[in-house]
Amino acid sequence: MSATEAPLDAVSKDSLENDNKIHFSKEVKQVIDKVLKSDDIMDAPDFNCVDYINQLFPNEQSLSTIDDTIQRMQYEVSLIDDNIRSVVRGQTNTGQDGQMALYEAQKVISTLYDHIIDVKTRAEKTEEMVKEITRDIKQLDCAKRNLTSAITTLNHLHMLVGGIESLEKLIEKRLYGEILNPLQAITEVNQHFQQYSDIEEIKNLSQSVDRIQVRLAQQITEDFKEAFSATSKSGGNQPRLSLNQLADACKVVSVLDPKVKKELLKWFIAQQLEEYLHLFHENQDIAWLDKIDKRYAWLKRHLLDFEDKFGAVFPLDWEVSERITVEFCRLTRDQLSQIMAKRTNEIDVRLLLFAINKTQAFEQLLSKRFTGVTLGVSPNANPEKLATAVNSETSSGDVVINPNLVVFHDQIGSCFKAHLDIYIRSIDRNLSELIEKFVEQVKEPLKIAEAKTTVYPSSADLFVFYKKCMVQCNQLSNEQPMYDLAMVFKKYLREYASKVLEFSIPKLLSSSTSIGKSMSLLTRDMQNLSTAAGQVIHNFLKEGDAQRFSRDDLIRICCVLTTAEYCLETVQQLEEKLKEKVAAAYSGKVDMSEERDVFHRIISNCIQLLVQDLEAGCEPSLQAMAKVQWQSINNVGDQSAFITSICANFKQTVPILRDNLATSRKYFTQFCHKFVNVFIPKFINVLYKCKLTLSDGSNNVLGCEQLLLDTHSLKTALLDLPSIGSSVNRKAPTSYTKVVVKDMTRAEMIIKVVMTPVQPPAHFTQQVLKLLPDITIAEYQKILDMKAVKRVDQLQLIDLFKRTASAAAFAGLNENSELEGNNNTDMPPVVTNAGSEEATTDNLIADATSTENNLSASTTNPTSSTSAMGSTSTPKRAFIFSVGSFTGGSSTEKPSDGSAQAGGDRSRIRKLENLLKKRLP
Repeated sequence: MSATEAPLDAVSKDSLENDNKIHFSKEVKQVIDKVLKSDDIMDAPDFNCVDYINQLFPNEQSLSTIDDTIQRMQYEVSLIDDNIRSVVRGQTNTGQDGQMALYEAQKVISTLYDHIIDVKTRAEKTEEMVKEITRDIKQLDCAKRNLTSAITTLNHLHMLVGGIESLEKLIEKRLYGEILNPLQAITEVNQHFQQYSDIEEIKNLSQSVDRIQVRLAQQITEDFKEAFSATSKSGGNQPRLSLNQLADACKVVSVLDPKVKKELLKWFIAQQLEEYLHLFHENQDIAWLDKIDKRYAWLKRHLLDFEDKFGAVFPLDWEVSERITVEFCRLTRDQLSQIMAKRTNEIDVRLLLFAINKTQAFEQLLSKRFTGVTLGVSPNANPEKLATAVNSETSSGDVVINPNLVVFHDQIGSCFKAHLDIYIRSIDRNLSELIEKFVEQVKEPLKIAEAKTTVYPSSADLFVFYKKCMVQCNQLSNEQPMYDLAMVFKKYLREYASKVLEFSIPKLLSSSTSIGKSMSLLTRDMQNLSTAAGQVIHNFLKEGDAQRFSRDDLIRICCVLTTAEYCLETVQQLEEKLKEKVAAAYSGKVDMSEERDVFHRIISNCIQLLVQDLEAGCEPSLQAMAKVQWQSINNVGDQSAFITSICANFKQTVPILRDNLATSRKYFTQFCHKFVNVFIPKFINVLYKCKLTLSDGSNNVLGCEQLLLDTHSLKTALLDLPSIGSSVNRKAPTSYTKVVVKDMTRAEMIIKVVMTPVQPPAHFTQQVLKLLPDITIAEYQKILDMKAVKRVDQLQLIDLFKRTASAAAFAGLNENSELEGNNNTDMPPVVTNAGSEEATTDNLIADATSTENNLSASTTNPTSSTSAMGSTSTPKRAFIFSVGSFTGGSSTEKPSDGSAQAGGDRSRIRKLENLLKKRLP
């Protein structure tokens, strides 16, 4: 067999062994591990022989102990073989013992079966004996039950016949107190005889009972009508039946069909409210909304009079007073709806709110007095608990009605909901007047010194008014009116933002306005042409001056910003509260995102105005910077005058803004961010305009050093900008500091590049890329203009710059590719002759010519990298895999040293692998 065929046989052998293995489930393996505990690593279910061999022989020197390891493994294999052999031999007699045990078990089962048959036979005999003994007893028991049922039925029949006769006599005499008990008994007995309704006599008796109940119901109803009608007609004479007789009659009605009670109460309640309908007819003056409290006063008096006279007549569970009240509420609701529909034009918001408040107070009073059982409320509700929980006060002292706890909520008040648009229109008018008042307040001079905050008081007044309206509307209705109120809130939030906040932002005189006014001088005064022309020229010259806000204007802008921030936060809370108060059907429609965007825009505009003002203050200094003759400076002193002017502008303006934005610290920080993001690029643009080259073409080093000193001073001033002029030295935010340091360092690097001589060009280009790695071609050309390089020379330098930057980018790309390749493999990083970890950008950027030569050389000589790769060393972890594969890999691989010792090691390792496979279960 050749060497190349050996691994194929090994693979087939391994596959056969894998097929013959017994695979247990995870649960079985866990049980085996509990029963047969072992600390041997080879007994682990996830044992890997390759990893185990790598652990035993981590390097080439450890192979010296391979013979001892093989001998130890052979000893363990032989020991396991002996154990298996003894176990197998111990199982030779198992078959005979099993046959004997099976015979004994069959014998015992046969005996047990005989016993079971015997017991079953005896049980059947015993059952027959018991049936014979109890046959007569069952007959006697059945006779007893039949006899008892017959006697009971005869007694019921006797009671029914006698009760019908006695009831007819009692009904004629109207003795309702004596009728109650017999009527209850006869009703129950009649229910008992429903199963015998096919018998003619029983059927006749049942019909007699029904006739008695109908007759009794008609008679009691007539007695009530006669009694109360007589009382109302005779003007206080005693009724035909006494109150006690009427009370007994009510008890009798409770036993009769529930329809009798319902009809009787319906008639009685209508009779009690008959006077109310006449007094408060829609044609009467007393029926209008301004006298709505008289309606409720009438019910109070009537209930007191009713309970005093007839309270003892009706049972308590009839809840007659509550039923009268419920019917009164229904009639009042219908009457008010009809009246308001006919006289809508006469309703104003004061009258409407007066009626609603009186109605709500009356409904609360009814909720305290009655349980609401006739309205479907649980009869277990505690009236006292309801009464104490009707009203609750908020932290501000506003009384809030909880409709869920007011039993009679909207029993009358629902008629006002159709007219709540009057209330909404009134709120709209009041808010319009309030906004006009706020506009007038804004036109007055600002008095920040007297105020404790920079937020306009009008914003707080507006939201206080909103809160009161929302609480009031929630008491009226939380459905469509509440949603309409939210729409009104949205409207006047935008009105406040535009008419108050945006209107109060100071405006600067635009150039077009200035030109228009100047031209008007020419057209208005043509006689004095010289004077007018001189004024126009003066105005045009003055337009070059930066326009700035006054101190009061800056303070007013800060006030607008802080007020907009307050409104923004409060609008968010207002939206959440409206969604909480309004009904679920309208909650999703309440959205004030547009209003929040309006206040966001106002804040951004204010910050932009502050940035523009501070930037305008720096504009003359930057213009002065560009006019300085930097090439003629012959000494380096303190910072220049334009830097001093910029710092003075900072000290004059920033403290005002910081003090007035003390409550809006985040927006002050945002202002600082925006300013440096605008100012530093402008400063760099002015920096490009500075001429630093002498007449002979060389750089004025002193001028560059002075400009570098000024740039560093400006950098320090910008870093201290957030806390400039403050007694409290607060550290600037890290994000702000990073922006200033990054951008101003770039300005310093530009000056350092200008200080670098152009000759030799390669060194100059190298320094540019080192100091300004992300420089563009346009910026590079501006630097060349600062150095007064001729256009012809600029083209050559730009071409050299492009090639050098491309070479540097290519080198960086190759370096990144090598690093990524090394990270994706287990091989160590390749050590080349290009340099060590201490290599800097100077080693990557070289002269364009030498770079091109290096690139061509690397292209034509690809073996250099191969030789570098070959110089790497193999890690110890991968050594065991370099001498052979344990998974059927090719055995034709030769060792790196080519010695016969490596081949012997390989064979011994394979032998060890085979022993491990035998050792594994």
